[in-house]
Amino acid sequence: MSSTIKGGEFLLKAIPANDVFTLEDLNEEQKMLRDSAEEFINKEVVPQKERFEKKDYALTEEIMRKIGEMGFLGTAVPEEYGGLGMGFVNTMLACDYLSGATGSLATAYGAHTGIGTLPILLYGTEEQKKKYLPDLASGTKFGAYCLTEPDAGSDANSGKTKAVLSEDGKHYIINGQKMWISNAGFAEIFIVFAKIDDDKNITGFIVEKEGTEGLSFGEEEHKLGIRSSSTRQVFFNDMKVPVENLLGERNNGFKIALNALNVGRIKLAAANLDGQRRIFNYSVAYANERKQFGVAISTFGAIRQKLAQMATTTFVCEAGTYRAAADIENKIAELKEGGMNDQQAELKGVEEFAVEASILKTYVSDATQWIADEGIQIFGGMGFSEDTPMEAAWRDARIARIYEGTNEINRLLSVGMLIKRAMKGELDLMSPAMAVGKELMSIPSFETPDYSELFSEEKAIVENLKKVFMMVSGAALQKYMTEIEKQQELLLGASEILNQIYMAESAILRAEKHFADADSVEVAMAKLNLYHAVEKITQAAKMGIVSFAEGDEQRMMLSGLRRFTKYTNMPNVIALTEKIAKHFIDKGSY
Repeated sequence: MSSTIKGGEFLLKAIPANDVFTLEDLNEEQKMLRDSAEEFINKEVVPQKERFEKKDYALTEEIMRKIGEMGFLGTAVPEEYGGLGMGFVNTMLACDYLSGATGSLATAYGAHTGIGTLPILLYGTEEQKKKYLPDLASGTKFGAYCLTEPDAGSDANSGKTKAVLSEDGKHYIINGQKMWISNAGFAEIFIVFAKIDDDKNITGFIVEKEGTEGLSFGEEEHKLGIRSSSTRQVFFNDMKVPVENLLGERNNGFKIALNALNVGRIKLAAANLDGQRRIFNYSVAYANERKQFGVAISTFGAIRQKLAQMATTTFVCEAGTYRAAADIENKIAELKEGGMNDQQAELKGVEEFAVEASILKTYVSDATQWIADEGIQIFGGMGFSEDTPMEAAWRDARIARIYEGTNEINRLLSVGMLIKRAMKGELDLMSPAMAVGKELMSIPSFETPDYSELFSEEKAIVENLKKVFMMVSGAALQKYMTEIEKQQELLLGASEILNQIYMAESAILRAEKHFADADSVEVAMAKLNLYHAVEKITQAAKMGIVSFAEGDEQRMMLSGLRRFTKYTNMPNVIALTEKIAKHFIDKGSY
């Protein structure tokens, strides 16, 4: 596979199918990893689902220790620090298959292995890594991440927690509070952010629970979902932290927080995937068993449509997530080969694909909530009951749209980061935007293209959808210039276009690479998803165009939108839906 793709560059070039990684590309080691994780969850977690819904925090801790004994807490930790030293794709795979049965465990696992461990791995001194990582990798001790405050949520750098150096220069004395801290009830190692004196930015600290005075905790929060995930407030009252426990550099905590969240965002996408599969499996099994009017409800078109779209959405989410995971892994390897040390390569590799991480975080978490909602609908009244798994799945899914920066923040970030990369000269968005402008002024070709090759028309449409993004975002940027960040409604619309392009292309490339048979269900799913993506992009683009363009400019752009979203051979959506539904209903699972 090629490792030369840059973050955000999918907008600028057509990606060959052989250059993307998919779940079908797993090697034998990765398949064993996946199967081991899945077997563990089915044996240790699924039978105890009821206990997780009854706020059994001790059970979450117990399962986490077992996961640690299996080595799954140390997948991303190098072997010299007690971990397995696996690549980025493998860490995503473990996160995927360990997270699907209950959001309580998914949260504990994600918080510990991600934001609870990675800041030390990526920013810690050699002494800090040797001291803390072995315990974190084995599950001997658990980690937590203290960033959010009552008045500092999305604006993380506005926190009021303060640190001052002691008179003897041996400790930082910290005062303040943090809230919504996952794993706080059983964590022993805390990554805490505070401002030293009147610094502009926050600074990170490593805090050990044992032996630390002035560290206290609130009661467990009672939450809509993830009920057995420990979530508490954390209070610091003249808490002393040794100066050697400062993490990274002073005034650099905001960067640590952002980079930890970049990793957290893409891993959150992975953490949603097996939940989607399990919800679908419950739904299709129920639809096949439930009889109404003398027949299974899976024979009804309204139900078949839901199941087809649920399966399609899961296929698309898998495609985008693993595509980006491999791009990050390839970039990390490329940077290491260029002489960069492991720590810097990991940081730069993930940072390179921050745009894709935000795309995946929003798209996949939105999709999981929708799939869970449709699952309830298929179950009908029973879906609203605690006696079936749907209502817990729906409640657990809801937090993913808030974690790691709300979806609204992430949508603004994805477009904002693209613009910043263009302004820095890292991505040339101006040339294609200008080319689209010229194309709008030209007379369109009236020749009928040859679309006889599989996916030839779909790929042409994807390239045209990229032109839609360039057209709308380029015109908006030209109009508002540096004030564009204040136009949040426009940026949200642009981000919807961006999300749909990346995910639709990912699904097409996955289907082309492994299921290049016009009659395959995977081809049908890629085509069905693209049809819906075109509809969503058309709506978002039209909203933008009519809001900032007038007169001839508006008419020209609306004409261009029609040109760029036009099918030569419009797919039979109902036929595609029926094909997908029949396949999965007959199979009985995803």
